[in-house]
This record gives sequence, structure tokens and C-alpha cells, in this order.
Amino acid sequence: MAKPTQANGAKKPKAKGGWLGRILSAIVIAGLLVFVIGPIVVVAVYRFVPPPITYLMVERTIQGRGFDRRWRPIEKISPTLVRAVIAAEDARFCEHHGFDFNAIQKAMAHNEAGKKIRGGSTISQQTAKNVFLWPHRDWVRKGLETWFTVLIEGIWGKPRIMEVYLNSIEWGPGVYGAEAVVQRNFGVLAVDLTPVQAVRLAVIVPKPLAWKADKPGRFVRRRSGTIAARAGVVRRQGLADCVFR
Repeated sequence: MAKPTQANGAKKPKAKGGWLGRILSAIVIAGLLVFVIGPIVVVAVYRFVPPPITYLMVERTIQGRGFDRRWRPIEKISPTLVRAVIAAEDARFCEHHGFDFNAIQKAMAHNEAGKKIRGGSTISQQTAKNVFLWPHRDWVRKGLETWFTVLIEGIWGKPRIMEVYLNSIEWGPGVYGAEAVVQRNFGVLAVDLTPVQAVRLAVIVPKPLAWKADKPGRFVRRRSGTIAARAGVVRRQGLADCVFR
């Protein structure tokens, strides 16, 4: 039996959604590429390849501060520096999975009390921000920082996070990474850094353009004693062991 044919002139039914559905689908696909798949691919590549120049490095170069960065694998950076920065910046680095919620709660309570603003970011969060994002605070950056932190914790692991962190952070005007700052300040290689020198470098991480490790002021000298004691605790309790395995 022959199938009935459509009457002449009758319009074919339109596909559901039409052009609006196609636009929404394109937006969803673009969003997945930009915010999900793209970051995963980049983080996976940087697991093996040193991350190139960062947003902050470009900004500082435009400001005329110069550029000095000398990448070194974690095995060629003194363990004393690893322990010192953990003591100064993130004592629970080996225990958390990217976020230290106790530190975040303490920072929020501190800030709500009207005191000087204090952050609760971990070394993992700082690495995500330094390598992939811009330095200025806003909610978009914070959301992306959270996503990148999850990715580097899952794909890189602690040794690689510390390696990238120590090779990427700003340590002076136009100076980035441990090797560059150690040679500039102390005239030795990063692997030969002494405990005293390592502690001073860890102390100036929050304000590398204002504080100096080679010519420390009163605050840096006083703070160095505190961080040296904490670094001793890090060493004795194995709080940096996740980096050295």
C-alpha cells in the first residue's frame, strides 16, 4: 500500500528548538571547551612542560621591572627552602587536597573582626592563581582558581605543585623562581641554599617588592626567627615528606 504524500503547499514541521536551540547548544559546547576541557588539557600538558610566562610576569615586564626566571627541577632546589615555604605559607600542604578549610575560617573571622585582611589560600591555590590566572581579586578569578586547584591537585600531585610554585612566584622586582632569586641575592645555586637564607626567602614571599632577603629589615629578621622554628617542626614531623617522595 502506498504511503500518503504530503499535500502540495503544506509546510514541513519545524524542528524543535529551531535556531534558538542551536545557539544554546553552541554556547554550552563553547563553555565546556573554555571552562572544562581546555583547562584539563592545559593542566595535563603542564604536568610535564614548564609553564611559560604568566599574567603577572607580563604585567611586571610592561611596568619596566625586567624579567629573570631560571627553571630548576625540584631535585635541584634545596629541601630547606621547601620546608621554609611550607612553614611560612601552608603548614598543612601535605595533608589537604588543595583547600585548608580551617585556615579559611580563621581568615574570615580575622577579617570580619575588622583587622588587617588576611588570606587563607594554600600553596596549591596560589600556584593555580600564579600560573593560570590574573593577580587582581574578583569572584570570577576566585571561581576559576578553585577549578584549577582541583585540577592540579588531581593531575600534578604535591611534588609537581611545589616545583611549579617555587619556579613561578615573584621574589623581587622582575625576579621569578628560586634559582633566579638565590643567585641574585646570595650568589649561590638554589640547591646550595642554607637554612638561614631559605627562611629569609620564605618570609618575603607575601611582599617581595617591599621586603628584601639579602638586606633584611627589622621585621624580616624578627619574622625569620619564627619561621625558622616552624621549619624545624616541619622537618621533625615530616610535614614536607609528600614533596620528597
